[in-house]
Amino acid sequence: MATMQPEQALFLRDWMLGALKREHSITRGVIDAVPHDKGDYRPDAIVKPAVDLAWHIVGAEHRFMESVVNGAFDFSNTGRPAELRTSGDVARWYGDTFPRDAERVAALPVDALLKIVDFRGIFQLPAVAYLHTAHIHSIHHRGQLSMYLRPMGAKVPAIYGESYDSALAKSGAR
Repeated sequence: MATMQPEQALFLRDWMLGALKREHSITRGVIDAVPHDKGDYRPDAIVKPAVDLAWHIVGAEHRFMESVVNGAFDFSNTGRPAELRTSGDVARWYGDTFPRDAERVAALPVDALLKIVDFRGIFQLPAVAYLHTAHIHSIHHRGQLSMYLRPMGAKVPAIYGESYDSALAKSGAR
C-alpha cells in the first residue's frame, strides 16, 4: 500500500468531515423518528433493540472520531450510558457530541492524521482513514434502523430525497 502524503491526509480529513457533517442531521433524524416508548422494538430476536442500535451508530461514530484524535482506539467503555434511556436521549447526546468531535478532528496537525492506528489487529491505517470508516458504518446502520421504523408504527423521515411519509406530510395528507 502506498504511503499517504500530508496533502492527501488534509484533503481526506476535510472531505470526510464535510461528508460526516452532511450525514449527521440525516442520522439524527432517523434516530429521532424512533418513538421514545418503542426503544426496545426489534424486528427479530437476534438483532439489537432500536435504542441499542441507535447507540451503536452514534457511539461507534464517536469512537472512530476519537481514534483519529487520540491515535488509538479505546474499547474500554462501549456500552450505552444508563442515562441514555430513549432514542431522544441518544439523539441529544449525538447532537451535543458530534460538533465537538468534528472540531477536534479539524484542529489536528497533519502528523496526527498520518499516524498509523491499529483497529483490533484487522486494519492498520492512517488515523484519518477511520473517518471514512465512521461514515460508511453510520450510513449502513442508519439504513438498518430506518427499516425498524414503519413496523414499529413510526414515520420514515426523508433520507436522500423524500420518503413516502415525508411526502405525505408535505402534502398535508397525514
